[in-house]
Amino acid sequence: MFNSRPRASLNSPSTSEPADRARLIRDALPPGGLFADQHWRISPTPFALGAELARELDTLGRVLLQFYRAVNLLYRKSVEGKQPEWVARWLDQGKPAWLVELQRHPALKSELPCVIRPDILLTDGGFSITELDSVPGGIGLTAWLGRAYGAASSGFGVQSSKLEADAGIIGGADGMLKGFASIFGDAERVHIIVSEESASYRPEMEWLAAQLNAGGGPSFNLQPSSFNSPAPGDAVYRFFELFDVANVPCARRLFELATEKHIRLTPPPRAVFEEKLLLALLWNRNLRGFWRQELGESFLSRLQQAVPYSWVVDPTPLPPHAAIPELNLTDWRQLMALSQRERELILKVSGYSEEAWGARGVYFGSDLSAAEWSEAVEKALREFGRSPYVLQRYHKPRLVESSWFDFERNELVPMPGRVRLCPYYFVGGEGDAVRANLGGVLATICPADKKIIHGMKDAILAPCAV
Repeated sequence: MFNSRPRASLNSPSTSEPADRARLIRDALPPGGLFADQHWRISPTPFALGAELARELDTLGRVLLQFYRAVNLLYRKSVEGKQPEWVARWLDQGKPAWLVELQRHPALKSELPCVIRPDILLTDGGFSITELDSVPGGIGLTAWLGRAYGAASSGFGVQSSKLEADAGIIGGADGMLKGFASIFGDAERVHIIVSEESASYRPEMEWLAAQLNAGGGPSFNLQPSSFNSPAPGDAVYRFFELFDVANVPCARRLFELATEKHIRLTPPPRAVFEEKLLLALLWNRNLRGFWRQELGESFLSRLQQAVPYSWVVDPTPLPPHAAIPELNLTDWRQLMALSQRERELILKVSGYSEEAWGARGVYFGSDLSAAEWSEAVEKALREFGRSPYVLQRYHKPRLVESSWFDFERNELVPMPGRVRLCPYYFVGGEGDAVRANLGGVLATICPADKKIIHGMKDAILAPCAV
């Protein structure tokens, strides 16, 4: 996975501490890797966050959990006719009837995802929450990074306290492992189902399961996508998106067992939480009173400060005197006529689509030619009935200083870059004791010339530390 060369002894006077730490991290990689055919650059140190930002991320989980609760209530009230009908219509759009019926099932209608992962870009004005993911990859990777960086720092004598021994890693060296284990309650067996679509993430989940099994307690087992016979009381972790159900033979049977309360299934099979347009609903003025009541002024203000203004690209004609808020357009096709400078906008498919994860189905307006942008807008309008698209203001990530170790040249290489933070919140507890606890934060640092930040071979992946 990483370039290698003959390794110097940790006691060799010819090697520096950053070089030795980078080698310790590289050498800790499991033999099978953590991702299939994926590579990244190693920084000798975690990505440092200021104490104020670290505190803000620590408390953000509570806000996002309340947002998910409010979304769930909004959807239910829309179905019942007590909130605008278009909310449920947008969220159900393009879904098969059986899935819509399933997510409204009495046994599931109050179920929320137990893992919440926002994608956060650091900007000059603070940070931007661009997406929420309830079926996120990177849990095993972030857990491994926390352990590897904590151990590498401990190997150099940084052991005067538990915090220092963990290199200040947010969540601690085992925060991700403990967080993931906490979401399954008192289940004695946990089955992890990874689809073929998500197969590149299988190695990280295998490592995660092995570490949890080594610690005692419940057993964690990766199962094939044909596995459909969990025992009563077992828990199942669904590591596949709902658009991919047709390729997961056991899915429908597991959903049935979940509705019968024979198993504990998370994330629940509720497509509403796999839609990016939830963040656009936050900005819809018709729902302002609802959000204020269900989130409170403080949480609503905090979310709207962090979430870029977002719209659902609905081609329904507007009245002649009406305009799309903030954009002052009277028809979505007028987007095509915007100049490149005016196109500081991101267009992306909302969900229930094979293009709705990774960097697929994402169009950065100012980075495209007029013809390419027009084609993307036409696609969004054409596919609204099957896969709605979201338009979002783009707040450019600020430059951060970072560095990675080049094992071929045996030197530390500075790399100004732009960073995406992915905090992982694990929802555990029952009733009033339910909490969203921060297990760790993954930093993805891409070279400064990259417009869309995601995992790539030129990126640095590192845990965050205070």
